[in-house]
Amino acid sequence: MSTTKQSTVKAFGGLPVAIGFLIAVLVFTMFVVGYDQGQLFSVVEGQSAFDTMWIHELTHDMRHAAGFPCH
Repeated sequence: MSTTKQSTVKAFGGLPVAIGFLIAVLVFTMFVVGYDQGQLFSVVEGQSAFDTMWIHELTHDMRHAAGFPCH
């Protein structure tokens, strides 16, 4: 008589990892949209990034819709 082992794959085995990833994306996105005033591009552009604030200007209306005051 031979014995075989059956392995079952849980359908939601990767769900905690996926939720953790989505939370990390959400936190990063909230920083970019809500709090970035040139910090992200200052790594590349230097001090001039604080004057141009590219991400702030591109997401200006979304910032207001999310409730972030900016002026």
